[in-house]
Amino acid sequence: MFRFAIITAFVLFLTSCTSNNVDLTGVWRGVVDMQGQELPFTFDLKKTEKGYQAIIHNAKEELLLEEVKVEGDTLIMVMHIFDAAIKARIEGDLLSGSFIKYYDLSATVPFRATKGETHRFTKETNSTTDFTGKYAVTFTNEKDTTAAVGIFEQKGNTVTGTFLTPTGDYRYLQGNVVNDKLMLSAFDGNHTYVFTATLQGDSIFGDYYSGKSYHQIWKGVKNDSASLPNPESLTYLKEGYEKIDFSFPDINGKKISPSDDQYKNKVLILQLFGTWCPNCMDETRFLTEWHKKNKDRGVEIIGMAYERKDDFNYASGRVKNMIEKFDVQYDFVIAGVNDKIKAAETLPMLNKVVAFPTTIFVGKDGKVKYIHTGFSGPGTGIYFEQFKESFNQKINELLSE
Repeated sequence: MFRFAIITAFVLFLTSCTSNNVDLTGVWRGVVDMQGQELPFTFDLKKTEKGYQAIIHNAKEELLLEEVKVEGDTLIMVMHIFDAAIKARIEGDLLSGSFIKYYDLSATVPFRATKGETHRFTKETNSTTDFTGKYAVTFTNEKDTTAAVGIFEQKGNTVTGTFLTPTGDYRYLQGNVVNDKLMLSAFDGNHTYVFTATLQGDSIFGDYYSGKSYHQIWKGVKNDSASLPNPESLTYLKEGYEKIDFSFPDINGKKISPSDDQYKNKVLILQLFGTWCPNCMDETRFLTEWHKKNKDRGVEIIGMAYERKDDFNYASGRVKNMIEKFDVQYDFVIAGVNDKIKAAETLPMLNKVVAFPTTIFVGKDGKVKYIHTGFSGPGTGIYFEQFKESFNQKINELLSE
C-alpha cells in the first residue's frame, strides 16, 4: 500500500510538471457556452518574460491581455481592465474551465478552447446568402424596445459589423453564415454577445443573447437612410440650471469639483463612465490620446466613474488599474454606482442618465454647452470618424469663445 501511494504521488507529480511544460503559444479557438448558444472567438498566446500574454480577436479588434499566467495545470487570463478572468485546466491542446466575473460570481459560464483552430462558427468559406447592408432594426423583449441601426459587411462567408443604438454600439461583431443563418459573436473580456438571424427579402429576423439570461428578439429592414435620434437630445439640463456642480473624491480620496481653480477659464469635458463598460473603454482610449495631444490648449477632462460596487476602495482600485493600462493623464473621481437612476441622483441638474458613457462639454464660462449620450466607437467605422470630427469642432468652438 505504501509503495502504491508513492507511485501514485509520483505520477501526479509528473502530470503536474507536464502541464507546466506544455507549450501554449499559438492560436486558439475559444468558446463560451451560454443559454444553449456557443460564443466563439479566437485568441493568440505568446510567451513573455513574466509568463504569457494573449490577444483576443474580434473582427479588426486586437484586445491585449497582459496578465496571463499558468499556475499548476491551470491557465489564468485576466480580462484587461475588467474585473473578470478565464480560468481553464490545461489538457494538452485543449482548455476547459470558466469565464468568471468577480463582481458577480453568479454570471460565471463554461469556457473551452482548442489549439490550432481559427474559424469562428464554421470552416465553410462560401455562402449563397448575402447579409451585407444597412438595416433599420428594433430589439424587443417583455421589458423594453430599442431602436438600432445594423451595419454588416460580408466577404465570402465571413461577416463583420455592429449595431448602433441610442446608448452606444455593440462594438466589433464577427461571424459567418451557417446554412443561410447569420451567426455573429463578440467577446470583449466582460460582455458576451451572440446574434443570430435569417433573411427574407429585404427583411431580417433574429435573436440576441447576452450572458446567462438576457435575450431579445430583433428584426429589421434594409434601409440606407436608417438613423437614430440625435445623441445630443436625450440628456439635458433641467429648467433653471446652466452648470454641472459636484464634489466627489478622486482616486486617492481628495474632493474634486468643476469649480476648482485648476478648471477655471478652461474648456472642461466630463466623462460619465465605468471600467466595466466596453463602450467606455473605447471612449477612454480616444480621450486619452486626444488629451495628450491637446491638453496644452486649455482643455481639461474629469472622468466620473460609476462602478459595480458601492465601495470606494473597490472602485478606486478598478480606476487605478485602468489608468495604468491606458496611461491616462487626466483626472478621475469616484461618482457612484452603475445604476442609471442612482447615477442621475448624483447629478440632480440632469433630466436623467441614459447611458454610460455620457460626455458633457462645459465652456470656459462654466456653463454646459453640449451633452452627448452614448459613444460610436471604432467598431462603427464611418460613424466613429464622424464622431471625432464633431468632437473636435465642438472643442474648437468652445476654445474660441
